[in-house]
Amino acid sequence: MTVQPLLSVRHLTTEFQLAGKQIARALEDVSFDVMPGKTIGLVGESGCGKTTTLMSIMRLLPASGRITSGNVYFNGIDLLTLSEHEMRAHRWKEMSIIFQGAMNALNPVMKIGDQIREAILLHNLMPRNAAEQRVGELLELVGIPRLRRDLYPHQYSGGMRQRAMIAMALACSPDLLFADEPTTALDVMIQAQVLELLKEIQKKLGLAIVLVTHDLGVVAEMCDDVVVMYGGKVAEYGSAELVYNQPQHPYTQRLLEAFPDLSRSIDSSTDLATIPGTPPRLNALPPGCRFSPRCHKSMEICTQIAPDLIAQNTAGNAQHLAACHLLNKLEIKNS
Repeated sequence: MTVQPLLSVRHLTTEFQLAGKQIARALEDVSFDVMPGKTIGLVGESGCGKTTTLMSIMRLLPASGRITSGNVYFNGIDLLTLSEHEMRAHRWKEMSIIFQGAMNALNPVMKIGDQIREAILLHNLMPRNAAEQRVGELLELVGIPRLRRDLYPHQYSGGMRQRAMIAMALACSPDLLFADEPTTALDVMIQAQVLELLKEIQKKLGLAIVLVTHDLGVVAEMCDDVVVMYGGKVAEYGSAELVYNQPQHPYTQRLLEAFPDLSRSIDSSTDLATIPGTPPRLNALPPGCRFSPRCHKSMEICTQIAPDLIAQNTAGNAQHLAACHLLNKLEIKNS
C-alpha cells in the first residue's frame, strides 16, 4: 500500500512588497513532500527562503508578503484555498510551529503554564480543569517539572525556554511540527539535548517534522529527506543519504565540502571549501541560475537560462532532484 504525503507543497511562489513598489521574490516554484512520521530538513544560507517557506505554508506571512502561485496540500486539502477562519482550524490542532528564538516568541509577562493552557483553551479542546492537567503532562513530556509551570520566561534557562516552546507547540496534538532553527543561541550540549528531545517526541507521538536549519550536522542527524535551497529556489532535493553521499548540485557540493569531516586525517592538506561572494538580493536576482555568480562550475548558459529540477538516476524508488545545467551534459563529480 502506497503511503500518501501528509503535506505536499507544489510550485509555491511568495513575494514581498518593498518600499518604492519594489518586489522581492522570496520563494519561486518550491515543491516537496512531507511523509507521515518523517523529518525533512530545509537547509541553506541565511535569506534563502527557509523560514518564508514555513510562514507561507502556515499562512502567517506579514502584511507585505503574499503567495502569488502554487498549492499546499495538507491531508489532501489545499490550504491556500481556505479562508482565514477555516485556516485557524488547522493551525496548532493539526500543524504547529516552534518559532526561532524562544525568548522572543514567549510572552514575557505571562507564566509559562498559562501560555500553554491558553493555546489549549483557545481551540476549545477541553474544559479548564482538564487543560490544567494537560499543561502538567506536556511540561513533563519535555522534561520540565510541573512545579515550574508558574514561573515566567525570564526565570527559565535558554534550554528550558526552548523546551517550553516545544510543549506549547504540542499542546493541541498536531500531526505536523515545524521547527524553525530550534537550537539557535543554545550551547552545544543544550542543542544536542533539544534535538534528542525532538526525536524522542517524534517516535512517541508519530509526528512529522519540517526542520529549518543551516547546520548540516543537524540535518544528517535528524532528517530523512533534505531540501537544499538557494535564492528562494530548490537547488537539490532527495533523501538525506543520497544528498549527502551523492551531491549533484555544485552548491550542495560546496556546502558539504565546507563542513569539517572527522574521517580525514589530521595532517591532511585539504582545506575546507569556501563559497565566494554573498547570496543574491531577492529584489535584484541575477538572470539564469541564481547560484551562477558564485559557482565554481558556471557556464555561459548558466548566466542566461534558469535550470529545471532534473531527476537523477537512483536505485529503487528513492527520489533525487537537482537543478543544474551540467546534469544535462555530464555527471557531476565531487571536486
